[in-house]
Amino acid sequence: MTGTLVLLRHGQSTWNELNLFTGWHDVELTALGEREAAAAGALMRDEGLRFDFAHTSVLTRAVMTCHLALREMGQVWLPLQRHWRLNERHYGALQGLDKKETTVKHGAEQTNLWRRSFDVPPPPVDTASPEHPVNDSRYRFIDRADLPAAECLKDVVGRVLPYWHDEVVPQLRADMNVLVTAHGNSLRALVMYLESISEADIAELNIPTGVPRRFTFDSSMKVTDVAYLGDQAAIEAAAAAVANQSK
Repeated sequence: MTGTLVLLRHGQSTWNELNLFTGWHDVELTALGEREAAAAGALMRDEGLRFDFAHTSVLTRAVMTCHLALREMGQVWLPLQRHWRLNERHYGALQGLDKKETTVKHGAEQTNLWRRSFDVPPPPVDTASPEHPVNDSRYRFIDRADLPAAECLKDVVGRVLPYWHDEVVPQLRADMNVLVTAHGNSLRALVMYLESISEADIAELNIPTGVPRRFTFDSSMKVTDVAYLGDQAAIEAAAAAVANQSK
């Protein structure tokens, strides 16, 4: 037997609302984001899900989404681990910029390459920038060589998969149900691996905020079933909104 996995993107953040590139910049949930997190918890509860362990990034929007969802499920006591490897993609010099204005300035093709391509990172930030993680105390015990100045999705895959194999897979193999609350790109990296999505096709995958995605596995950890929980039409509309953020 293997456990069930649920992936959950954090609820709407203040920079989501402003349509800014967020990356590793730490921002709070909006009131809507808090409602999305609680609704995700209620949905998982009503589906009969119970978790044995939870994982989040070290960014507030994911931490709070996980907490609010588990509170709705009556599981705020759940053992959990927070790790930087589940952080959002670092957007380098784009962090804090408006997505539509970036499209106007650099053109739709270049902006889309930065946002969606598998292996084209945005311009990096200097280590003197407040947007570089060496200047954030939460990363003070991490090897500076591991802290990015900018990332493409390929880089995110490279840091997420070791965490998946080392931390999450053993729990699922032990028949534990696991909740992973993270970000659009760290979850895209994981979904790309789990669902065998190609480098070309991953550009079209858009993960909406606050919608649980449930996976079941066979004994060899191959996915046997995957589906979003909730109203499918609303989920499709939310995913399309993510795709259109830079338009």
